[in-house]
Amino acid sequence: MTRRVTLRNLVKAVVFLAALLPLSWLIWNFQQGTLSANPLSDITNETGVWTLRFIVLTIAVTPFRRITGIHEAARYRRMFGLYAFFYGSLHLMTYLWFDKFFDLNDILLDIPKRPFITIGFTAFTLMIPLALTSTRTMIRRLGGRKWNLLHRLVYITAICGAIHYLWLVKVVTPPQIIYAAIIAMLLGYRLVAAAAASRKKLPAR
Repeated sequence: MTRRVTLRNLVKAVVFLAALLPLSWLIWNFQQGTLSANPLSDITNETGVWTLRFIVLTIAVTPFRRITGIHEAARYRRMFGLYAFFYGSLHLMTYLWFDKFFDLNDILLDIPKRPFITIGFTAFTLMIPLALTSTRTMIRRLGGRKWNLLHRLVYITAICGAIHYLWLVKVVTPPQIIYAAIIAMLLGYRLVAAAAASRKKLPAR
């Protein structure tokens, strides 16, 4: 039993450190001067894409667990969600600090011209209560039912994230389509599973 717990902790530590590799890669390349001619764009794009990737991983855990029967995957859902919030914070801070230098007037003028900023900020805002209530203490305080209802916001976050990524570019490319399709499939799976569960609960006629 102790050996199994130790292995679990080791795997979790490896996953935790692996999730920091994208940030390490960015810092390394920035220090080495090996980013593109527009390093700000590189940092903005990479932190944004990794935010979306971790959101996808978060909503993929339950379908993966149900389809494969590998219930250990549930142990990493909270970690993926918190890393989504972490990279989302870096993504937003890059825009606010390095792009706009916290100039509120400039930011307010920029939002109407670029609607993808509004939808992106909406996605980030929805992640805040999810991050704040991710602890076991908050689960106990809210109660399982309320906590589960609150954390369904992650699905809206995923939709907003996909739209943000699609609206970001003038010409849609395969990556935008792929992420949107993956999110659509994962949410579609949840809808089908929920409908099937509802049918099972209906009284026999």
